[in-house]
Amino acid sequence: MIALHDATTSLVLEDRGTAPPLWRWWGPRVDAGGLPPIAEVRPAASFSLDIDQPLTLAPGFGSGWFGPAALRAHRAGRDFAQWFVVDAIDAGADAVTVTLVDARAGITLVQRIALRDGIAILSASVVNDGDGPLDVAWLAAGTLPLPADCSGIRSFTGRHNAEFVPQAEPMPAHGWVRETRRGLTGHAGPPGVFVTGPDAGWHAGRVHAAQLASSGNHRLAIERDDDGVWTLQMGEALAPGEVRLAPGERYDSPEMLAACAATGLNGAIQAFHAAIRARAPWPATGMPPRPVHVNSWEGFYFDHDEAALIALADRSAALGVERFVLDDGWFRGRGDDTAALGDWTPDPVKYPRGLGPLARHVVARGMTFGLWVEPEMVNPHSDLARAHPDWALQLDGVPRLTSRNQWVLDLGRAAVRDYLFEAIDALLGALPIAYLKWDHNRELAPAGDAHGRAGYHAQVVGLYALIDRLRAAHPAVEIESCAGGGGRIDAGIAARTHRFWTSDCIDAVSRVGMQRGFLHFMPPEMMGAHVGASPAHATGRRQGMAFRAAVALPGHLGVELDPAAIPPGDAAILSAAIARYKRLRDRLHRGRMWLGEGPDGLVWQMHGEPGDLLLSVTRVAPTTVRRPPPIVLPPLAAAGSTRVRLLDIATEDGHAAPDAPLFATMRGAGAIFDGDWLAHAGLPMPAMKAESVALFALETA
Repeated sequence: MIALHDATTSLVLEDRGTAPPLWRWWGPRVDAGGLPPIAEVRPAASFSLDIDQPLTLAPGFGSGWFGPAALRAHRAGRDFAQWFVVDAIDAGADAVTVTLVDARAGITLVQRIALRDGIAILSASVVNDGDGPLDVAWLAAGTLPLPADCSGIRSFTGRHNAEFVPQAEPMPAHGWVRETRRGLTGHAGPPGVFVTGPDAGWHAGRVHAAQLASSGNHRLAIERDDDGVWTLQMGEALAPGEVRLAPGERYDSPEMLAACAATGLNGAIQAFHAAIRARAPWPATGMPPRPVHVNSWEGFYFDHDEAALIALADRSAALGVERFVLDDGWFRGRGDDTAALGDWTPDPVKYPRGLGPLARHVVARGMTFGLWVEPEMVNPHSDLARAHPDWALQLDGVPRLTSRNQWVLDLGRAAVRDYLFEAIDALLGALPIAYLKWDHNRELAPAGDAHGRAGYHAQVVGLYALIDRLRAAHPAVEIESCAGGGGRIDAGIAARTHRFWTSDCIDAVSRVGMQRGFLHFMPPEMMGAHVGASPAHATGRRQGMAFRAAVALPGHLGVELDPAAIPPGDAAILSAAIARYKRLRDRLHRGRMWLGEGPDGLVWQMHGEPGDLLLSVTRVAPTTVRRPPPIVLPPLAAAGSTRVRLLDIATEDGHAAPDAPLFATMRGAGAIFDGDWLAHAGLPMPAMKAESVALFALETA
């Protein structure tokens, strides 16, 4: 057996000499010593091939395995079915690489697996060893076995302004597929899925989960075979003819991050957070405290005025804001969304002195300066498009479709990447820019490259190359990934950017669910969470300032409004919320995080480690019971004597909710509970109105 183990997880393969290794296990840690070969435990089955073909590490197509194939490739219609043999197995303590060869077909397939801190990292490569071109239609990053007793699938769907809509489904009788063909990750959220075992929940039970580190088209698939078990595959969804390898060329899949936890959904979530944190591009000194943002967009939109924005900077600094981000509308000819994308120089009408005076004023007020850009896009009405209309993705015979009045630049072209690098590099060199909000406001259609072939894959490769080049030239600059809000949130771009814009919808009620969905995959310090206006621009709903600020608190806090437009009382609440965030952000953004649900519509999340935890409990809808029931906190089991302090109940002013003496104690020195009581009997809850958040500190007594 070839086995990879860590403290919680095992991956076990059966070595068969020259035949590809077989999957025996992916799941909680097991001892595979003495395990009999699979040939000794699988009885013959009727109407089956005489040579048994169980699930291998990289199952083939067309040669006797009838489940999903790891590779689908052909050479002008030939060599479509491969029969791989092992060329080499390089197995270490925490990683294995298996090289498979089909000499007749002229194909080498390499499968890599590493196991680190509860996460299996899988990727694959295919090399054309033949004399003619090889067309690759599919290459799975990995093929993983799922146990026969899996019971359900948890995934997400969504759209612009309504991301991370949770979906729960039973395991399929045949198969389950999620495929994105939009050219970017999409507003459903990261390409990931959770598969729950029997009786699995937030805090207990077996959960398998995986996400693909890819920012483009992708395919996730779970398929049941006639042995009654499931396989899980992920990979890039390739367009017809998109990957054609010349002799000697190689195609690499994205990485697949896979976790199996015996501690429920939260165990898998925590493994994902650790993996993303390990990939994040922080400096060698580690992640600095996440600064409070103000973003100009919803306060000003395209109506830029230097004096008004300097006044915004002054008001923001007075509130405690630490970073000022100038959003869309600052560059030449940009009066609305119909023109000027691609012409990345300051507008001489709006900024006759350039952006320097505003940027220097921001820095003088103790804030850093950030700038919005959308480098991958171009308006037809722009100097760039007039000079280089061929630089946009297009296809002969297909209308050159616009979306938000813009085309997509072909980042597969070196000349396009060079132009964009030089334009952004000039801005970063001339101005004290510490932060780029990098936006992407449309899907790719049509996506033809300079040769009339599909350019989705090349677009992602080109994007990564451009960001990598800019980061090498300006390593101190942080980058936010935004795509009409949450359209490009994934582990691929998370290795290159420092923050995600969760959604263009800042309605606090909507954000409660969206943010919980985000936190299934990404850690809270990367979650852009802003305090928006009331009524919310995306929904028209009104919420109180305290509630809006409390919902944003656990993420990377920001402000998306003009403080001049809010009442003085709201400004005081917002200023206090910003101060609280600064006191708590180190605990919110490090350590583990748990999600949970309470009775009567309550949801909660907890950050830190037992002995030093922050707990936020949110009520969106009015209560349906006479008195609030307690919420059970399983992570507190065996925590010992625990002091609970009620830091705040963020709610709209008005008629006071009923109180009890215990909560007065909690607001003071705190009330003492045993951890097991909190884990099983639960934490007594104060009365909470609709749209309110209760914030507690739980510390060792």
